[in-house]
Amino acid sequence: MEKVKRTKCFAILFVGMLLATSAFAQRATIIRSPNQLPKKEKRLKIFLGGSIDMGNAENWQATVERELADYDVVLLNPRRDDWNKEWKPVSTDPNFRAQVEWELAALEKADVIIMYLAAGSQSPISLLELGLHARSKKLMVVCPDGFWRKGNVDIVSERYGIENHANLEELLDALKGRLAKSKLQNKAVPED
Repeated sequence: MEKVKRTKCFAILFVGMLLATSAFAQRATIIRSPNQLPKKEKRLKIFLGGSIDMGNAENWQATVERELADYDVVLLNPRRDDWNKEWKPVSTDPNFRAQVEWELAALEKADVIIMYLAAGSQSPISLLELGLHARSKKLMVVCPDGFWRKGNVDIVSERYGIENHANLEELLDALKGRLAKSKLQNKAVPED
């Protein structure tokens, strides 16, 4: 009987430790298109905008997902695992329309928009999104030498006070600094 009581106490203690640990182990939630966006979410929402180029650009979004995995944030990733190059980029193609509408809704919901414009890519949709959100104070941009319209991005960034970084690592360091600061202040608010 005493052994059973000790076993139950140990089990209760073990479960309590697991619950306590999980309460502090805050992990990122990753929502990829076409999955449903959260209706109400208090955590910081970060849109991963930038070069995809129909799947031909490096998967830099995977790097961001890994780097922010242990942060209590929601990552909104438009890169689809099931993208079909046969979908026509016209408003009457239901799959294409759903993708564009998902991206527009995710951009609006986001508290922070990472915009990574890879050297050697053109990323015209990312440029459109950059223009749509230039005044929002949500943007953090990486636009290295070799991006075909770097001059335009630099000038727009200067005009609208968009935060620019030399590379993805630098951007992630700045973002992690914001996240640490907001956690200390017990709020998840992007810097202006």
